[in-house]
Amino acid sequence: MKIAFHGAARTVTGSKHLITLQNGKKILLDCGMFQGLGRETDVANREFGFVSQDVDVMILSHAHIDHSGLIPKLVSEGFKGVIFCTPATMDLTAVLLEDSAEIQEDEVKYENKRRSMQGLPYLKPLYTKDDAANALALFRKVEYGLWFDVTDGVQAMYTDAGHIIGSACVHLKVNENGKETRLTFSGDVGRYRDVILKSPEVFPQADYVVMESTYGNSLHDENHTTPDQLLRWIEKACLQKKGKLIMPAFSVGRTQELLFALNQLEEEKSLPDLDYYVDSPLSIEATEVVKRYPQYFNKTIQQIMQTDKDPFTFKGLKYIRTVEQSKMLNFQDGPMVIISASGMADAGRVKHHISNNIESSRNTILLTGYCEPHSLGGRLMAGEKEVHIYGVEHQVHAEIGAIRSMSAHGDYEDLCQWLACQDPKKVKKLFLVHGEYPVQQDFKQRLIKKGFADVEIPERHFELGLG
Repeated sequence: MKIAFHGAARTVTGSKHLITLQNGKKILLDCGMFQGLGRETDVANREFGFVSQDVDVMILSHAHIDHSGLIPKLVSEGFKGVIFCTPATMDLTAVLLEDSAEIQEDEVKYENKRRSMQGLPYLKPLYTKDDAANALALFRKVEYGLWFDVTDGVQAMYTDAGHIIGSACVHLKVNENGKETRLTFSGDVGRYRDVILKSPEVFPQADYVVMESTYGNSLHDENHTTPDQLLRWIEKACLQKKGKLIMPAFSVGRTQELLFALNQLEEEKSLPDLDYYVDSPLSIEATEVVKRYPQYFNKTIQQIMQTDKDPFTFKGLKYIRTVEQSKMLNFQDGPMVIISASGMADAGRVKHHISNNIESSRNTILLTGYCEPHSLGGRLMAGEKEVHIYGVEHQVHAEIGAIRSMSAHGDYEDLCQWLACQDPKKVKKLFLVHGEYPVQQDFKQRLIKKGFADVEIPERHFELGLG
């Protein structure tokens, strides 16, 4: 068999890895959208590097858009196979893809107005809401820990990745010409001290490992808890400066972690008496999905839920659903906390909030997760003093901060712990994906020291025979 890497290759987003068997059958691991690549983003998302209708079956690791976001495009271009996923992933992906399709349609309308004035040909959206609905009809749910048939000679099993609700590592057994080959795809590996989810599970010995490496050269801040850090930022931004605290947050995972941390502050009777807005219909829906799967929560939060039925709500929390309600926040001058998508601040309502508030030194923008360097969040994190938002140049006078302890991705200690169940001598090759190239180079050296002799960092569209 062969494997080709068509996304998340020397970059963090766009996860797509295509396995071609000796009998010609093709299995796609994830079909994610590229995000935060600046002008290159749209071009990268329009060209897969393979023919969609040639793919026979797809296995999805989890719901995040950089892993699932191009599934509707895959289906609209002729894919007709089964898409395997866990039950929670199916529920979350249904919410995320409908929202993503709406964004594709709206952004193309906006772009085509500009192109019309310049006499340029119109663009089509990557996909529509109908395409998303058609894609969801192909999903098939599989629980963790069960081997299931994928195609002739191939079985797969999911283990909990501990990254978001429903996230999974994928383990394949491929039988060709009487020989069995085992391949593991990590998806995104979570943290072993996550405040909400269970830790990643151990998994069977693999011959080949395809592994994410987002934080392959860094450690998360464990010295200060998220509630403590949040409290300091709220006190500084809202109580001392009397301004707005705007937090870009991914709708799935990060938003729920923020709400849980704020709930903890209220339980400790230390949460400042303010208005706390979640301005993202997607985040609201995603939170409701997360609440439906308490069996995936760790023991600590399950104990908390014995006395606190809803650990994601607290006094002062308000949900913003309509565009009109969202716009009204711009006319409220008092101190407040706004949690809004997207996490990289490159799209969604949070981009409007940043545009309207970035030039006032009273306000604070607090980044809560990974941001691609070219994304708005990445540029703010890098300290740029001028940024373009919706074609308008803004001076950055708002304070820019970041909480480093909140990533749903494991750091290099978590990643090494995930690999600890493997005998390095039995792993023929380990592929590093889903990371920035300099980070991957550092992580590669760390893995070599741990005994993994053959570590590859594939480029996009790189293909290699296995066996």
